[in-house]
Amino acid sequence: MPGVRLVQRVSSTRTFAKVAPHLIPALDRAVHRLTRGKVLLSAQMLPGIVLTARGARSGLERRTPLACMPEAGAARVRGETGAGEAGGTRGTVDAGGTPDTGGTPDAEGVAGAPESGWILVGSNFGRTGHPAWTANLLAHPDAVISWKGEDIPVTARLLTGEERAAVWRTALAFWPPYATYQARVDREIRLFRIVRRQATVTPDAVDGPPPA
Repeated sequence: MPGVRLVQRVSSTRTFAKVAPHLIPALDRAVHRLTRGKVLLSAQMLPGIVLTARGARSGLERRTPLACMPEAGAARVRGETGAGEAGGTRGTVDAGGTPDTGGTPDAEGVAGAPESGWILVGSNFGRTGHPAWTANLLAHPDAVISWKGEDIPVTARLLTGEERAAVWRTALAFWPPYATYQARVDREIRLFRIVRRQATVTPDAVDGPPPA
């Protein structure tokens, strides 16, 4: 779409990289708060979350609006798209990094099913240092995301090796400006997969309280 291509060109510029880290998160936080978690301005173009993670050094909660790539159920998507098809789409992706073929960045999951996870890209708009939220997740992988008005406990994992390479290819199809961001810096852009955190089930919760 022409509008999407224009935004991609603008977001690849160095001027945007200087302004966006200060302007976009502030606007996102304000709108997210006013709408009680239902709206992110930046998510009108790309799917987005608000990540709440503990600071790597302070241990205090930090809230960061971020773009994301939602992942649908791997088995269902592979069955519909075929393995290894990149296709240049920007919808949901399966857990192995294969994009869905929906063709739009609506991130609704497959047939309304809950997302199995989300990919976060630590591009920092192509600036030199890793964004602070990536250090926070490395130090404290358990976090919470706000997704479509729902607070979801998650666990984050840094991707490496072939797994990262496969997801990176999908990220470039999802949002091509990531290639420009990577070309500007010597560091390897960090990719995280975040998944819903499993609730801890205690024996008392399963068997009931002990007899009196």
